[in-house]
Amino acid sequence: MSEERETRLLMISPSSRLTPEMLARTIHSMGEDVALKETCYGCLIEGRREVVRRITDNLRETQGNSVFSKRRAYRLGDPVRCRAQHGTRPGFSQLEDEWQALPYIEAGLDAIDNGEGYKEIPVKQRLPVDKLIEICEVKR
Repeated sequence: MSEERETRLLMISPSSRLTPEMLARTIHSMGEDVALKETCYGCLIEGRREVVRRITDNLRETQGNSVFSKRRAYRLGDPVRCRAQHGTRPGFSQLEDEWQALPYIEAGLDAIDNGEGYKEIPVKQRLPVDKLIEICEVKR
């Protein structure tokens, strides 16, 4: 892919009420010159880098922390990746794991946006042996 063009994967958080169709229509309504492919998790967009970035920034402003993006190494329709051309899908398991983590990331970003500070998560301490023995004795 050239330095002038970029393909981005836009993924909707599962906790969002936004659908891939709504996301695609929002992008189409921006009237930008990009190629767009709706997917089950959001959509893929491809175009000049500055246009793709402008769309991504606009989505972050309007949709908040419910839409995530990352750069994709392959162009839309690349025969190596396109199933229509018998390509492979080696990254789908990683994508699925990332998708499941998005509600947690979204909640964290929302907390930061709301001015909530960092909250220390208490470290779990190991159970002392004498306490374990005491618990076992009580349960007899």
